[in-house]
Amino acid sequence: MRGDDIQQDSMFSYLSPEARVPKNHPLRPLRQMVNRALRKLSRDFQAMYSTEGRPSIPPEKLLRALLLQVLYTIRSERLLMEQLDYNLLFRWFVGLSMDDEVWDHSVFSKNRERFLRSDLAAAFFRRIHSQAAQAGLLSDEHFTVDGTLIEAWASLKSFRPKDIPPPEGGSGRNPEVDFHGERRLNQTHASTTDPEARLFRKGKGKEAKLCFMGHVLMENRHGLIITPRLTAATGTAERDTAECLVDDLPGRHRITVGGDKAYDTKEFVQSLRALNAVPHVAQNRTGRSSAIDGRTTRHPGYAVSQRLRKRVEEIFGWIKTVGNLRKTRYRGIERVGWMFTLTAAAYNLVRIRNLTAAPSP
Repeated sequence: MRGDDIQQDSMFSYLSPEARVPKNHPLRPLRQMVNRALRKLSRDFQAMYSTEGRPSIPPEKLLRALLLQVLYTIRSERLLMEQLDYNLLFRWFVGLSMDDEVWDHSVFSKNRERFLRSDLAAAFFRRIHSQAAQAGLLSDEHFTVDGTLIEAWASLKSFRPKDIPPPEGGSGRNPEVDFHGERRLNQTHASTTDPEARLFRKGKGKEAKLCFMGHVLMENRHGLIITPRLTAATGTAERDTAECLVDDLPGRHRITVGGDKAYDTKEFVQSLRALNAVPHVAQNRTGRSSAIDGRTTRHPGYAVSQRLRKRVEEIFGWIKTVGNLRKTRYRGIERVGWMFTLTAAAYNLVRIRNLTAAPSP
Protein backbone atom coordinates (compact mmCIF):
# COMPACT_ATOMS: atom_id res chain seq x y z
CA MET A 1 0.00 0.00 0.00
CA ARG A 2 1.37 3.38 -0.97
CA GLY A 3 1.86 5.87 1.83
CA ASP A 4 0.53 9.41 1.70
CA ASP A 5 2.99 12.23 0.91
CA ILE A 6 1.94 14.45 3.79
CA GLN A 7 4.17 16.69 5.88
CA GLN A 8 3.06 17.28 9.45
CA ASP A 9 2.90 20.99 10.27
CA SER A 10 3.55 20.67 13.99
CA MET A 11 5.47 18.06 15.95
CA PHE A 12 6.16 17.13 19.55
CA SER A 13 9.45 15.34 20.11
CA TYR A 14 10.51 13.47 23.22
CA LEU A 15 14.08 12.99 21.98
CA SER A 16 16.80 15.48 22.86
CA PRO A 17 19.58 16.45 20.42
CA GLU A 18 21.90 14.29 22.55
CA ALA A 19 19.78 11.23 21.78
CA ARG A 20 19.67 11.99 18.06
CA VAL A 21 23.43 12.19 17.56
CA PRO A 22 24.90 8.72 16.87
CA LYS A 23 27.17 7.35 19.58
CA ASN A 24 30.01 6.88 17.11
CA HIS A 25 29.73 10.33 15.51
CA PRO A 26 33.21 11.90 15.02
CA LEU A 27 32.11 15.11 16.75
CA ARG A 28 31.52 13.35 20.07
CA PRO A 29 35.18 12.96 21.11
CA LEU A 30 35.86 16.50 19.87
CA ARG A 31 33.08 17.89 22.06
CA GLN A 32 34.44 16.05 25.08
CA MET A 33 37.89 17.57 24.59
CA VAL A 34 36.42 21.03 23.93
CA ASN A 35 34.24 20.93 27.05
CA ARG A 36 37.20 19.77 29.14
CA ALA A 37 39.23 22.75 27.90
CA LEU A 38 36.36 25.21 28.41
CA ARG A 39 35.88 24.11 32.02
CA LYS A 40 39.54 24.95 32.63
CA LEU A 41 38.92 28.42 31.17
CA SER A 42 35.94 29.22 33.41
CA ARG A 43 37.89 31.77 35.48
CA ASP A 44 39.14 33.47 32.33
CA PHE A 45 35.57 33.77 31.07
CA GLN A 46 34.47 35.22 34.40
CA ALA A 47 37.13 37.94 34.19
CA MET A 48 35.99 38.91 30.69
CA TYR A 49 32.49 40.00 31.78
CA SER A 50 31.02 42.44 34.27
CA THR A 51 29.30 41.20 37.43
CA GLU A 52 26.30 43.45 36.70
CA GLY A 53 23.83 43.81 33.87
CA ARG A 54 21.94 41.34 31.70
CA PRO A 55 23.37 37.86 31.17
CA SER A 56 25.23 37.55 27.89
CA ILE A 57 25.34 34.67 25.46
CA PRO A 58 27.75 32.21 27.14
CA PRO A 59 31.24 32.56 25.64
CA GLU A 60 31.52 28.76 25.69
CA LYS A 61 28.71 28.55 23.14
CA LEU A 62 30.24 31.25 20.97
CA LEU A 63 33.58 29.44 20.93
CA ARG A 64 31.95 26.07 20.10
CA ALA A 65 30.10 27.76 17.23
CA LEU A 66 33.34 29.23 15.87
CA LEU A 67 34.93 25.79 16.03
CA LEU A 68 32.05 24.42 13.96
CA GLN A 69 32.69 27.16 11.42
CA VAL A 70 36.28 25.93 11.11
CA LEU A 71 35.51 22.20 11.13
CA TYR A 72 32.77 22.45 8.49
CA THR A 73 34.35 25.17 6.31
CA ILE A 74 31.46 27.62 6.72
CA ARG A 75 32.51 30.79 4.95
CA SER A 76 30.64 33.37 7.06
CA GLU A 77 29.09 33.81 10.48
CA ARG A 78 25.77 34.65 8.84
CA LEU A 79 25.69 31.19 7.21
CA LEU A 80 26.84 29.65 10.49
CA MET A 81 23.78 31.06 12.26
CA GLU A 82 21.55 29.89 9.44
CA GLN A 83 22.78 26.32 9.81
CA LEU A 84 22.65 26.48 13.59
CA ASP A 85 18.95 27.32 13.32
CA TYR A 86 17.98 24.06 11.59
CA ASN A 87 20.89 21.67 12.09
CA LEU A 88 20.32 19.48 15.17
CA LEU A 89 23.92 18.26 15.11
CA PHE A 90 25.19 21.84 15.33
CA ARG A 91 22.70 22.67 18.10
CA TRP A 92 23.90 19.68 20.10
CA PHE A 93 27.58 20.60 19.69
CA VAL A 94 27.05 24.25 20.64
CA GLY A 95 24.78 23.39 23.58
CA LEU A 96 21.38 24.59 22.36
CA SER A 97 18.12 22.72 22.81
CA MET A 98 15.70 22.16 19.93
CA ASP A 99 13.55 25.17 20.85
CA ASP A 100 16.30 27.65 21.76
CA GLU A 101 16.42 30.73 19.55
CA VAL A 102 19.73 31.31 17.78
CA TRP A 103 21.44 34.67 18.17
CA ASP A 104 22.16 37.23 15.48
CA HIS A 105 25.41 36.92 13.55
CA SER A 106 26.49 40.38 14.75
CA VAL A 107 27.05 38.89 18.21
CA PHE A 108 30.42 37.58 17.01
CA SER A 109 31.52 41.04 15.90
CA LYS A 110 30.45 42.57 19.22
CA ASN A 111 32.31 39.95 21.26
CA ARG A 112 35.42 39.77 19.09
CA GLU A 113 37.11 42.71 20.82
CA ARG A 114 36.50 41.07 24.19
CA PHE A 115 37.99 37.81 22.92
CA LEU A 116 40.99 39.65 21.48
CA ARG A 117 41.71 41.50 24.72
CA SER A 118 41.65 38.26 26.72
CA ASP A 119 43.66 36.34 24.08
CA LEU A 120 41.07 33.58 24.30
CA ALA A 121 42.27 31.67 21.23
CA ALA A 122 45.78 31.26 22.65
CA ALA A 123 44.41 30.18 26.04
CA PHE A 124 42.14 27.62 24.38
CA PHE A 125 45.03 26.34 22.24
CA ARG A 126 47.16 25.82 25.35
CA ARG A 127 44.41 23.76 26.99
CA ILE A 128 44.14 21.50 23.95
CA HIS A 129 47.94 21.26 23.85
CA SER A 130 47.99 20.13 27.49
CA GLN A 131 45.49 17.37 26.70
CA ALA A 132 47.80 16.10 23.96
CA ALA A 133 50.70 16.15 26.44
CA GLN A 134 48.69 14.21 29.03
CA ALA A 135 47.89 11.59 26.38
CA GLY A 136 51.63 11.16 25.70
CA LEU A 137 51.34 12.31 22.07
CA LEU A 138 54.02 15.02 22.06
CA SER A 139 57.74 14.77 21.44
CA ASP A 140 60.02 17.08 23.42
CA GLU A 141 63.12 16.38 21.32
CA HIS A 142 62.34 16.59 17.58
CA PHE A 143 60.56 19.51 15.91
CA THR A 144 59.94 21.19 12.55
CA VAL A 145 59.38 24.85 11.70
CA ASP A 146 57.77 26.29 8.59
CA GLY A 147 55.71 29.20 7.34
CA THR A 148 52.98 29.80 4.79
CA LEU A 149 51.26 32.78 3.20
CA ILE A 150 47.73 33.77 4.22
CA GLU A 151 46.19 35.98 1.56
CA ALA A 152 44.79 39.23 2.99
CA TRP A 153 41.20 40.43 2.57
CA ALA A 154 42.34 43.28 0.32
CA SER A 155 42.80 43.72 -3.39
CA LEU A 156 45.88 44.96 -5.22
CA LYS A 157 43.87 48.02 -6.26
CA SER A 158 43.88 49.15 -2.63
CA PHE A 159 47.72 49.15 -2.53
CA ARG A 160 48.38 52.85 -3.04
CA PRO A 161 51.16 55.36 -2.29
CA LYS A 162 51.21 56.41 1.36
CA ASP A 163 51.74 60.10 0.61
CA ILE A 164 48.80 60.40 -1.82
CA PRO A 165 45.27 60.50 -0.35
CA PRO A 166 42.84 57.91 -1.75
CA PRO A 167 40.38 59.13 -4.40
CA GLU A 168 36.93 60.16 -3.33
CA GLY A 169 34.23 57.56 -3.69
CA GLY A 170 32.27 57.66 -6.93
CA SER A 171 29.13 55.84 -7.92
CA GLY A 172 30.11 52.69 -6.05
CA ARG A 173 31.46 50.89 -9.10
CA ASN A 174 34.77 49.06 -8.74
CA PRO A 175 37.20 51.66 -10.15
CA GLU A 176 39.66 50.98 -12.93
CA VAL A 177 43.26 51.10 -11.67
CA ASP A 178 46.26 50.80 -13.98
CA PHE A 179 49.42 50.16 -11.96
CA HIS A 180 51.46 48.44 -14.68
CA GLY A 181 54.96 49.86 -14.88
CA GLU A 182 54.62 51.48 -11.45
CA ARG A 183 57.24 50.55 -8.87
CA ARG A 184 55.30 49.53 -5.78
CA LEU A 185 57.10 48.79 -2.51
CA ASN A 186 55.95 48.17 1.05
CA GLN A 187 58.11 51.11 2.13
CA THR A 188 56.20 53.58 -0.07
CA HIS A 189 52.79 51.94 -0.51
CA ALA A 190 50.12 50.52 1.79
CA SER A 191 46.70 48.99 1.38
CA THR A 192 43.82 51.31 2.18
CA THR A 193 41.71 48.26 3.04
CA ASP A 194 44.16 46.52 5.37
CA PRO A 195 47.25 48.66 6.08
CA GLU A 196 48.93 45.79 7.97
CA ALA A 197 48.97 43.50 4.91
CA ARG A 198 52.25 43.36 3.00
CA LEU A 199 52.94 42.86 -0.69
CA PHE A 200 54.89 39.61 -0.94
CA ARG A 201 56.00 37.24 -3.69
CA LYS A 202 56.57 33.59 -2.80
CA GLY A 203 59.32 33.04 -5.37
CA LYS A 204 60.69 33.90 -8.77
CA GLY A 205 58.01 33.88 -11.44
CA LYS A 206 55.22 34.05 -8.83
CA GLU A 207 52.72 36.87 -8.62
CA ALA A 208 52.91 39.34 -5.72
CA LYS A 209 49.96 39.33 -3.30
CA LEU A 210 48.85 41.23 -0.24
CA CYS A 211 49.22 38.72 2.55
CA PHE A 212 50.27 37.75 6.04
CA MET A 213 52.56 34.90 7.05
CA GLY A 214 51.49 32.05 9.32
CA HIS A 215 54.10 29.99 11.18
CA VAL A 216 53.94 26.75 13.15
CA LEU A 217 56.33 24.77 15.29
CA MET A 218 55.43 21.08 14.85
CA GLU A 219 56.56 18.10 16.89
CA ASN A 220 57.74 15.25 14.69
CA ARG A 221 56.26 12.26 16.51
CA HIS A 222 52.60 12.73 15.51
CA GLY A 223 52.60 16.00 13.57
CA LEU A 224 50.84 18.08 16.22
CA ILE A 225 51.19 21.86 16.39
CA ILE A 226 53.23 23.06 19.37
CA THR A 227 52.99 26.81 18.69
CA PRO A 228 51.14 28.78 15.98
CA ARG A 229 51.96 32.40 15.19
CA LEU A 230 51.02 34.97 12.57
CA THR A 231 53.28 37.84 11.49
CA ALA A 232 53.68 40.34 8.71
CA ALA A 233 55.00 38.85 5.47
CA THR A 234 58.66 39.80 5.09
CA GLY A 235 61.69 38.13 3.57
CA THR A 236 63.12 37.20 6.98
CA ALA A 237 59.87 36.54 8.87
CA GLU A 238 60.17 32.75 8.62
CA ARG A 239 63.65 32.59 10.15
CA ASP A 240 63.05 35.32 12.74
CA THR A 241 59.82 33.75 13.95
CA ALA A 242 61.28 30.23 13.93
CA GLU A 243 64.07 31.39 16.23
CA CYS A 244 61.50 32.87 18.64
CA LEU A 245 59.38 29.70 18.58
CA VAL A 246 62.37 27.51 19.40
CA ASP A 247 63.50 29.91 22.12
CA ASP A 248 60.05 29.72 23.75
CA LEU A 249 60.24 25.93 24.16
CA PRO A 250 60.49 24.93 27.83
CA GLY A 251 63.76 23.42 29.02
CA ARG A 252 67.21 23.74 27.53
CA HIS A 253 67.86 20.10 26.65
CA ARG A 254 69.24 19.25 23.24
CA ILE A 255 66.65 19.12 20.45
CA THR A 256 66.55 18.92 16.66
CA VAL A 257 64.74 21.41 14.43
CA GLY A 258 63.93 20.56 10.82
CA GLY A 259 63.13 23.00 8.06
CA ASP A 260 63.23 23.57 4.32
CA LYS A 261 65.90 25.34 2.26
CA ALA A 262 64.68 28.80 3.24
CA TYR A 263 66.20 28.24 6.69
CA ASP A 264 69.65 27.33 5.37
CA THR A 265 71.47 30.52 6.30
CA LYS A 266 74.58 30.97 8.41
CA GLU A 267 72.86 33.31 10.88
CA PHE A 268 69.88 31.03 11.48
CA VAL A 269 72.02 27.91 11.90
CA GLN A 270 74.23 29.69 14.42
CA SER A 271 71.18 30.97 16.32
CA LEU A 272 69.76 27.45 16.61
CA ARG A 273 73.03 26.04 17.87
CA ALA A 274 73.18 28.80 20.48
CA LEU A 275 69.76 27.59 21.67
CA ASN A 276 71.11 24.01 21.99
CA ALA A 277 69.12 22.96 18.90
CA VAL A 278 70.63 20.88 16.11
CA PRO A 279 69.64 22.48 12.76
CA HIS A 280 68.23 19.69 10.56
CA VAL A 281 67.36 22.06 7.71
CA ALA A 282 67.54 21.11 4.05
CA GLN A 283 70.73 22.09 2.26
CA ASN A 284 70.49 24.89 -0.28
CA ARG A 285 73.34 24.60 -2.79
CA THR A 286 71.83 26.59 -5.62
CA GLY A 287 74.70 28.89 -6.60
CA ARG A 288 76.04 28.98 -3.06
CA SER A 289 77.47 26.85 -0.26
CA SER A 290 75.24 25.39 2.42
CA ALA A 291 75.51 26.30 6.10
CA ILE A 292 74.85 22.61 6.90
CA ASP A 293 77.91 20.40 6.49
CA GLY A 294 78.76 16.74 6.93
CA ARG A 295 78.93 17.01 10.70
CA THR A 296 75.13 17.21 10.64
CA THR A 297 74.12 15.32 7.50
CA ARG A 298 76.15 12.19 8.36
CA HIS A 299 73.86 11.30 11.27
CA PRO A 300 70.83 9.05 10.54
CA GLY A 301 68.60 11.44 12.45
CA TYR A 302 69.11 14.11 9.80
CA ALA A 303 67.52 11.93 7.12
CA VAL A 304 64.64 11.11 9.47
CA SER A 305 64.02 14.80 10.16
CA GLN A 306 64.06 15.57 6.44
CA ARG A 307 61.41 12.94 5.85
CA LEU A 308 59.16 13.88 8.78
CA ARG A 309 59.37 17.65 8.27
CA LYS A 310 57.08 17.34 5.25
CA ARG A 311 54.20 16.58 7.62
CA VAL A 312 53.98 20.30 8.26
CA GLU A 313 52.51 20.71 4.77
CA GLU A 314 49.56 18.59 5.91
CA ILE A 315 48.95 21.16 8.64
CA PHE A 316 48.99 24.09 6.23
CA GLY A 317 46.86 22.19 3.73
CA TRP A 318 44.20 21.51 6.39
CA ILE A 319 44.27 25.08 7.69
CA LYS A 320 43.84 26.54 4.20
CA THR A 321 41.20 24.12 2.86
CA VAL A 322 39.12 22.79 5.77
CA GLY A 323 39.92 25.77 7.99
CA ASN A 324 39.15 28.12 5.07
CA LEU A 325 42.19 30.33 5.70
CA ARG A 326 43.69 30.34 2.23
CA LYS A 327 42.26 33.86 2.07
CA THR A 328 41.37 35.38 5.41
CA ARG A 329 38.00 37.00 6.10
CA TYR A 330 39.44 39.39 8.68
CA ARG A 331 41.67 42.46 8.61
CA GLY A 332 44.72 43.24 10.69
CA ILE A 333 47.39 41.01 12.21
CA GLU A 334 45.57 40.80 15.54
CA ARG A 335 42.28 39.51 14.15
CA VAL A 336 43.84 37.24 11.50
CA GLY A 337 46.27 35.89 14.09
CA TRP A 338 43.42 35.15 16.51
CA MET A 339 41.63 33.09 13.86
CA PHE A 340 44.86 31.39 12.80
CA THR A 341 45.43 30.24 16.40
CA LEU A 342 41.86 28.99 16.77
CA THR A 343 42.14 27.08 13.47
CA ALA A 344 45.40 25.52 14.70
CA ALA A 345 43.59 24.40 17.86
CA ALA A 346 40.85 22.83 15.72
CA TYR A 347 43.49 20.96 13.71
CA ASN A 348 45.02 19.58 16.90
CA LEU A 349 41.57 18.50 18.10
CA VAL A 350 40.99 16.47 14.94
CA ARG A 351 44.51 15.05 15.05
CA ILE A 352 44.21 14.00 18.72
CA ARG A 353 40.86 12.34 18.03
CA ASN A 354 42.34 10.35 15.15
CA LEU A 355 45.37 9.30 17.18
CA THR A 356 43.41 8.22 20.26
CA ALA A 357 40.49 6.56 18.46
CA ALA A 358 39.93 2.96 19.48
CA PRO A 359 41.02 0.51 16.74
CA SER A 360 38.27 -1.21 14.82
CA PRO A 361 37.61 -4.83 15.91
